[in-house]
Amino acid sequence: MTSPPLVAVIDHGAGNLVSISQGLERAGARVAVATGPADLSRAAAVVLPGVGAPGAAMSRLTDEGLVEPLRSWKGPLLGICIGLQLFFEESDEDGQACLGLDRGRVRKLEDAPLLPHIGWNDLTFPPNGRRDPLFDGIPPEATFYFVHSYAPVPEDPAIAIAYTEYPHPFTAAVRSAGRIGVQFHPERSGDQGLRVLANFVAEVEEWSRAAGGAGGAR
Repeated sequence: MTSPPLVAVIDHGAGNLVSISQGLERAGARVAVATGPADLSRAAAVVLPGVGAPGAAMSRLTDEGLVEPLRSWKGPLLGICIGLQLFFEESDEDGQACLGLDRGRVRKLEDAPLLPHIGWNDLTFPPNGRRDPLFDGIPPEATFYFVHSYAPVPEDPAIAIAYTEYPHPFTAAVRSAGRIGVQFHPERSGDQGLRVLANFVAEVEEWSRAAGGAGGAR
């Protein structure tokens, strides 16, 4: 019997580490908090969570020596909220250069009735008729919990796999190579958020089997 995949949750000083770790464990993963590059060596996947601002997150990642390991990571990577925003090149929030894993910029929500955007909102999906596997089993009426004032604007709109309106559509989730990012907080989104995490863990298990159990940094 194979053991559950080990997921490294990055501690950059601003993440909901307890709630995201508990959510991943309920979804079937083993979890280790990562505070340095060595902590990624045995992991099958990485989660980059976060609340706060990109500048503080990037500063902590730099101090911990995690910027280049994250840029070179080849396995599954899930970014949540600020973690998703760090995938991109730069953020308008504080002019911060981010990881640059995907082309694009993080911009303030336009014409928002109130910022930050806090609370439950639904998702819409690209009009190609195909829903990403991250949302397998999610009913059309499902809502997810958001807390943010900024969202990414990918240079390539094809990487967007879900949108939310507040009041204009913004990118709520992306997939690019092995990277998946969500602007909402699945760990705070009840049963539907747990299903999203379970879908991610299922992908990690499949990837790990195909890769022979090797960590993504190798």
